[in-house]
Amino acid sequence: MKRSILIILQIMLFSGFISAQNLNKTSVGFQINQHQNDFGVGLHLVSPYFANQKAAITVSTNIQWLEHLKSDEWTWSPYGHVKLGFRGRQPIIEDKIFVYGEGGLLLLIPNTEFSSKKSQAGGYGLFGFEFHTGCLVSFYLELGAIGTGAKADKLRGNPIYSNGFTSSVGMRIKWADATSCQ
Repeated sequence: MKRSILIILQIMLFSGFISAQNLNKTSVGFQINQHQNDFGVGLHLVSPYFANQKAAITVSTNIQWLEHLKSDEWTWSPYGHVKLGFRGRQPIIEDKIFVYGEGGLLLLIPNTEFSSKKSQAGGYGLFGFEFHTGCLVSFYLELGAIGTGAKADKLRGNPIYSNGFTSSVGMRIKWADATSCQ
């Protein structure tokens, strides 16, 4: 895992050096999402775009909540996701609106309250629309699917979770100084 993180950071640093545009910076963001029936929030990092500014590496982490019965009461139990992905994008209206596709690996970190597994690997794929409101801020919408095969084996009926349809909305901020916005 540590080696994978080091490789990701090296790719992100290298892609920053080969960036052709001054505003092609690493961006950080916040999202509100839903994976299957589980509400969540998270943070993400998108590398500078490379390959003629059409490809990037993404890393994100989310906290999701599984709703379930516990002692005859409904409760929400948190669990985590870590995702590593590859993104390809294309501008559709000048450099203000982009459409992109992304896919990658997902590591699910279940809650011991509802699962006996310590982790569960899976994958995800999505498409998204990004709307740039200025040179530093953008908003986005993503729709896709995730698959982990995860089951809450400590709950009655062993319900599946974190599988199926996924949607996210959020905002990104580029790491750039205000003087580069001209």
